[in-house]
Amino acid sequence: MPVTVTHPTVTTTVGSPTVIGSPRALTQPLGLLHLLQLVFTCMAFSLVASAGAWRGYMGNWSMFTWCFCFAVTLVILLVELGGFQARFPFFWRNFPITIACYAALLCLSASIIYPITYVQFLSHGPSRDHAVAATVFSGIACLAYATEVAWTRARPGEITGYMASEPGLLKVLETFVACLIFVFISSPYLYHNWLALEWCVAVYALCFVLAAPTILLNLGHCTNMLPIPFHSFLLGLALLSVLLYATALVLWPLYQFNENYGVQSWQARDVSCSDRNPYLVCIWDRRLAVTILTAVNLLAYVGDLVYSAHLVFVKV
Repeated sequence: MPVTVTHPTVTTTVGSPTVIGSPRALTQPLGLLHLLQLVFTCMAFSLVASAGAWRGYMGNWSMFTWCFCFAVTLVILLVELGGFQARFPFFWRNFPITIACYAALLCLSASIIYPITYVQFLSHGPSRDHAVAATVFSGIACLAYATEVAWTRARPGEITGYMASEPGLLKVLETFVACLIFVFISSPYLYHNWLALEWCVAVYALCFVLAAPTILLNLGHCTNMLPIPFHSFLLGLALLSVLLYATALVLWPLYQFNENYGVQSWQARDVSCSDRNPYLVCIWDRRLAVTILTAVNLLAYVGDLVYSAHLVFVKV
């Protein structure tokens, strides 16, 4: 049974009616889950900050992740406690699940990137113990945010906001993966010598610029500002993104790993990988990460295209 995507103003929570503007909101399932999210993210960044174990790009990314997730979760909890949903600048039915999905992805990335690029290079001692504990709390926080997404996402036959539906969650994934790609291609030497690689960078930027406003339009409840029906816009956007990412998935690995184009095809031949710098990701690993993330985003856009086509051609 299809999910009906609309913009109602009535809010519900899991298992029981929402208690608005009352401390009793903390006793509801989502309220308790938000408290656990606050505790886990607070423990993660507190442990790392107390040990000073967050130098370098990847350490800064992880610290930003935990602090950002803690801050936005605190905002959501305060809004629910004060009953300020109607006064909140974003459409409340879409906002919490969007933040929960981003937070789950952020904590997942930190739980993977931080131990691989930082913790393993620390010598045994209190700093390493703090960093390992922070990684564990980050993983638990990821599970807590993923649980919220699973609880509040759209069910078949349910009237819900767009961001709670599968296409909305895919939009979050698409923009998040694009941001990770931007992190790994932050150094121009990865692509500035070849027009094909510059095309790939343009693809990543263009698809992100098109997808991000889609999320903002839904959060701001402004989809009626588009000159065409929203579902038709989503279908065209998904189709264009699939075609563009397909070219990037072919060109990026071809020009990054093919020795005919003057690049190192093996990690061992990359001097930056042999340095084992704990604060940097070597060039070969950056190339490989972008290739994998490009494939992930292409799959996400294909799924988005299928859902969007279903909404336009089947439901309507």
